[in-house]
Amino acid sequence: MQQQTHETDLNEILQVRRDKLKDLQESGRDPFREVKFDRTHTTIEVKDNYSALEGNKVTVAGRLMSKRGMGKVMFCDLQDIDGRIQLFVKMDLLGEEYDAFKKLDIGDILGATGEVFTTKTGEISVKVESYTLLSKSLQPLPEKFHGLTDTDIRYRQRYVDLIMNTEVKDTFIKRSKIIASIRNYLNGQGFLEVETPMLVANAGGAAARPFETHFNALSEDFKLRISLELYLKRLIVGGLEKVYEIGRVFRNEGLDTRHNPEFTLMELYQAYTDYHGMMDLTENLYRHVAQEVLGTTKIVYNGIEMDLGKPFERITMVEAVKKYAGVDFDQIHTLEEARAVAKEHHVQYEDRHKKGDILCLFFEEFAEEHLLQPTFVMDHPIEISPLTKKKPENPEYVERFEFFMNGWEMANAYSELNDPIDQRERFRAQEELLAQGDEEANTTDEDFMNALEIGMPPTGGIGFGIDRMCMLLTDSAAIRDVLLFPTMKTLADK
Repeated sequence: MQQQTHETDLNEILQVRRDKLKDLQESGRDPFREVKFDRTHTTIEVKDNYSALEGNKVTVAGRLMSKRGMGKVMFCDLQDIDGRIQLFVKMDLLGEEYDAFKKLDIGDILGATGEVFTTKTGEISVKVESYTLLSKSLQPLPEKFHGLTDTDIRYRQRYVDLIMNTEVKDTFIKRSKIIASIRNYLNGQGFLEVETPMLVANAGGAAARPFETHFNALSEDFKLRISLELYLKRLIVGGLEKVYEIGRVFRNEGLDTRHNPEFTLMELYQAYTDYHGMMDLTENLYRHVAQEVLGTTKIVYNGIEMDLGKPFERITMVEAVKKYAGVDFDQIHTLEEARAVAKEHHVQYEDRHKKGDILCLFFEEFAEEHLLQPTFVMDHPIEISPLTKKKPENPEYVERFEFFMNGWEMANAYSELNDPIDQRERFRAQEELLAQGDEEANTTDEDFMNALEIGMPPTGGIGFGIDRMCMLLTDSAAIRDVLLFPTMKTLADK
């Protein structure tokens, strides 16, 4: 019954707003005919420059968020991207327009011109002498005291979320600054920003299931990219020695607080360096972005302080497993021994898993959650690293690291494999895994192989999860909180 009453009240509100619009249109004051509006100041500019603006006229514009008093004087709050400012609206100043102003609804967008002053309570305000209705809001905003708190509605109607929740708007402004800071840093280091295809015949470069589609014009199946790697390496072959791309990638996997099927990845490749060079770059980049965007290298996430100003810890995967699980894989020499110790520690593995896979399972089970401070985990087993150079002194392992903070993988980097013969063998092993049912295994990309045979210099490469970086730097609990429009299940029509 309560739900039915609410729907009835809402329908009445919607009808009233449409009736107001009709009246405006019939009187020749259709707000949707306005094509531009010249404002002189944003709300923050008025407040920050009050001493110079006091007593002068300004023109502001934004969304009407509140109205108080309905006699001969009203106080209203006008909101723009910078914040809010109070409008002082008086019948003596507006004359015949005062009655029309009283009919405005919360959510309407308007421009107002008037003198800057301070009220008796000390609030900087604009004494409105004229106004223009720029857009009529036909839907009511959430009730101001309770706001918009339902997370499902917030994600589906991000436009309302941005209006009602200041901290949400601040998060996305900060996200934009983070990405701009990354670009500024890399451009300053001589990197070229490039763009590579999203629609590909072979989705390689990562262990993930791709989305598949059909291109009618060519009558050919394509995939959405799961990585940026293989095309960027082609550019290294072509002589572009420092390249990066920030773009969307798509992985047909589940949804949780750290995963969304489309997300923003930044990958960069630099000729004539290795994974140690990538560690130095990562450390410097994270410090730069935190300092520039937050003003500090100390960040707090979920109550945990992480210090980007200190040298990042460097530990091998074998050392991490020994430290946190008490198992030394340097003393495990056969697959049978690895399986035995996995059973002893209740680590689940599959028949196709080799010794290196089991080492990785141990790391994920026992070590990851402890890596709260910035940490490089180095020297992964070759079985899980099909695109990475072997360590010359120990070919069971490769020159790879994953960067961890807060127990999360934040970046993944290699000394890139540039031996085409070795690379073909790695692809062949991946295809065997695919045949055994591993849907995330890579397939051989013949054009990429051709590029390697042309010749690729020694190269360091890295991939950064931009969304997770934004989560940490904005203290956001879930990836959906830093994606303007996260993937949501379509609601069934009523």
